[in-house]
Amino acid sequence: MQSDLEAAKAKAEATYNSAADLFDAGSNGFWARHGQGTVDRLDLAPGASVLDVGCGTGASAIPAAERVGPRGRIIAVDLAENMLAQGRRAAEKRGLTNIQFRRGDMTGLGFPDMHFDAVVSVFSIFFVPDMERQIAELWRMLRPGGQLAITSWKASFLAPCVEPFWDEVARLRPDLRRAFNPWERIDNRDSFHRVLKAGGLSNIEIEDHPDRQELADAEDWWTVVLGSGLCWTVDQMLQAEAESLCRASVAWVEDNNVTSFDTSVLFARARKAQA
Repeated sequence: MQSDLEAAKAKAEATYNSAADLFDAGSNGFWARHGQGTVDRLDLAPGASVLDVGCGTGASAIPAAERVGPRGRIIAVDLAENMLAQGRRAAEKRGLTNIQFRRGDMTGLGFPDMHFDAVVSVFSIFFVPDMERQIAELWRMLRPGGQLAITSWKASFLAPCVEPFWDEVARLRPDLRRAFNPWERIDNRDSFHRVLKAGGLSNIEIEDHPDRQELADAEDWWTVVLGSGLCWTVDQMLQAEAESLCRASVAWVEDNNVTSFDTSVLFARARKAQA
């Protein structure tokens, strides 16, 4: 029988391989914005070594590579090969030679203790059922004085568009109606801090960052659906069901004159004490 961890990894891999083609579309600009924001909150010195787990198309890995310069080193890991391929192309366009995009599982990377100057997880830690254990593993690989940055969604993520989406899913395919999103375990400062502390972190700072993503038109919302984790639900549907969901979702956005949706995040960081 497949374990919870293996099931979570398989779902994440399938979801983001499917989402890759639209992940960097204009209406999904929040991925790049928050990747850059995560790196901007770190004190990355030239020549630093950085591990980015759940790197996607490089939203945080590429800014980190630019920050640490040619003497630095970025190892960017993800399960979704389609995402990694896009990240490699983006790095090549920028002439970055200090970044490696590798297919890998953050739960079993096997790097030595105290191996990196910084470790980054942007919208990925909540896919692991045992977050505390995974946080401890990332902390283990961090050098004394190094920084761990974990970014996650607030409870308001994708409002107001997402609830009508799920209501229509419930009407069409009640078996696919999601009752719980993985990031909800850490979608506020208190729960986030508890998990980070239980993972062994100290000197924890959490910043509440309000944010919104603009929509060029109502159909932009469907681009968001197909370029995010919501695409998994669409992929499980028959074509006619998916088309009906698309029509209803876009119509709701248009009928309610919605021009933006919530993409607020929690930026967390912690610095490991010097030995």
